Amino acid sequence: MSRIRSVTTSALGVNRRTVLAAAGAVSLSAGVGYALRPTDSQAATGAPETGAGAEAPVAHSRQAAGAALAPYTKGTTLASVAAPRNSYGYRRLGDGSGWPRVVRGELAAPKSGRAGRRTTLAAFVQFTDLHLQDVQHPLRLEYLRSHDVHAWRPQEALTVPGAISLVERVNALHGAPVTGAPLHFVMTTGDNTDNNAHSELEWFMKVMSGGRITPNSGDPRHYEGVQNSGLKLYWQPDSTTRDNDKALGFPHLGGFLAAAIREVNSPGLKLPWYSTVGNHDALPLGCYGSHGDPYLAEAAIAGKKLFSVSDADAKKLQDAIKNATDPRGAGYRDFLKAHARSMRSVTADEKRAPYTQADYLKAHLDPAYQGHGPVGHGYSSANLDAGTQYYAFRISDDVIGISLDTTDAGGHYEGSLGTAQLKWLDKTLKDNKDSYAVVFSHHTSTSMTNTRPDPARPGERRHNGAEVISVLSSHANVLAWVNGHIHKNVITPHQASGGRSFWEISTASHIDYPHLARIVELVDNKDGTISVFTTLIESAAPHRTDFGDLSQTGLAALYRELAYNAPGANKTLAGGAADRNTELVLKKG
Repeated sequence: MSRIRSVTTSALGVNRRTVLAAAGAVSLSAGVGYALRPTDSQAATGAPETGAGAEAPVAHSRQAAGAALAPYTKGTTLASVAAPRNSYGYRRLGDGSGWPRVVRGELAAPKSGRAGRRTTLAAFVQFTDLHLQDVQHPLRLEYLRSHDVHAWRPQEALTVPGAISLVERVNALHGAPVTGAPLHFVMTTGDNTDNNAHSELEWFMKVMSGGRITPNSGDPRHYEGVQNSGLKLYWQPDSTTRDNDKALGFPHLGGFLAAAIREVNSPGLKLPWYSTVGNHDALPLGCYGSHGDPYLAEAAIAGKKLFSVSDADAKKLQDAIKNATDPRGAGYRDFLKAHARSMRSVTADEKRAPYTQADYLKAHLDPAYQGHGPVGHGYSSANLDAGTQYYAFRISDDVIGISLDTTDAGGHYEGSLGTAQLKWLDKTLKDNKDSYAVVFSHHTSTSMTNTRPDPARPGERRHNGAEVISVLSSHANVLAWVNGHIHKNVITPHQASGGRSFWEISTASHIDYPHLARIVELVDNKDGTISVFTTLIESAAPHRTDFGDLSQTGLAALYRELAYNAPGANKTLAGGAADRNTELVLKKG
């Protein structure tokens, strides 16, 4: 049975393409493993029988203007990549040579002539780890830099203009780099925000769907944070103080902080976009299962902020986070209380309050943030009712997408899945066995090691990455597992018995250099194999910076260069050539 015919039939006998256009993103978020059929999609999303589901348009292609499809590499890392222009000190960036494409055949041998036979199944873009930051938030952990220099990064005040520039890059792409096919949608795979703050959630929704953003909180007129504290521990851009970063060549940039909190404008994506949740979206500071703690909730919005601690105190707190000895944040609460006298006064702001899972879902369902859709950006009222953040949706005639929630509400930044979600994943793949599947999550298979119980479901077992791989490997229709979290490009083949296999595609972040997103193209080679093409993209900001240009675009360029020079930054996050621009071949299931 062909994959297309197998999903066309419904009890209503309605034309499948018509129904998909009306029913939109097919959310199965209540945990019921329906096949992606029109009648089930409406029931699963809670859409009334009157056709309210028509408000959620299916992920659709931006159609080419009647021209034959051709590869489109402009603006991708195939054409050019930011590279340093000088070899020592603070390094200025400029245009560098592009990265080549590497063919990987660990899971299937690539066959000659496939380029002339292939047909496109789907093409989409992955964003991950945007980490939009309210850098003046009272609960931030900048002071860990006393022990670990990379615990605070000089580029952090520019996450919003940097993310907008990434949106601008995607909007400028006229087609996919290999096939020239229209791009179907953008999926962001979590850590969209950084501090689990309402302020950041609003900025994220506007970056993606469009709007004017003032990336400031507290005093509406002035920046109040570590970068005008006078402390040499942090880069003081507006001051002539010879701080530790200036000693390494960082510039004095008068007016930087005023520019960093000035209003900017996002055009919003011109494509539909979907959302996957990450640990920084679900947990305060990305690691504490402390929602409802009255002391921390009050500290988030209050007018006191800790700016510095000793090396020993910083190490003690960082070790507790890394080793997950304080997943509920009780020790962190005691740490703040012990340093209360060292805190400085800042302007209180209720917008910095932590947001809950329900708040996150309601923001996505808010018509103000619909952009190019779909309504809910994958999430539905069924998620809200069931208290879940996972769903499935149809990407194209032959491909479904599955978005997982790998965060653990019990605390810690590593992830896992509960039994109910793992069973739902297995059933969704089984019920859609005649469609190819792409799975999205925040955590990678190797970072799903946190199996502490979810406080809301204390009797439910949690499952690690190896168990997820086992489920995915048991289904011949899985092509790829696309994720983030580790801030590094890594592509891993997974081979199971019986010839079943899939590729795990982990993409670098947009907070740490090299500031990347990824285009993924799925093609049928018409020779018994499938190819998954991956192509990395940078933001639209120019590679060269101008210290005198503090415009929105100039700040986006500076964001990249500051990240390259961040003290203690990992220089291997781009991965090797085989983890960047690739053709990943696998046998057709």
